[in-house]
Amino acid sequence: MSGSDCLFCKIVEGAIPAELVHEGERLIAFRDIQPRAPLHVLVIPREHIASLGTAEASHRDLLGEALLLAADIARAEGVADDGYRTVINTGGDGGQTVHHLHVHLLGGRALGWPPG
Repeated sequence: MSGSDCLFCKIVEGAIPAELVHEGERLIAFRDIQPRAPLHVLVIPREHIASLGTAEASHRDLLGEALLLAADIARAEGVADDGYRTVINTGGDGGQTVHHLHVHLLGGRALGWPPG
């Protein structure tokens, strides 16, 4: 799938609306339209990277930045003290349904384990 066919690329471009919670030079974050917890935010790179499995060494800083942004959002949303979960689904068996790398930030309730 090319970036032009990608749902998340269209959100990055502004062609599809989303409830943004962060908009930066390299990353954006928005609320999931089908939340699995009271707080469910997706952190995505503006650059189209299909999955963690296709990320390259050149993406190292971007991946770290995405995780740190998730932690910042958790603090801003008031879930950091009680705890939250970050998830990166990779590939079909991993549960990835949109083939644009994204970090799920989930919180606001106790999250069970194992997750699925």
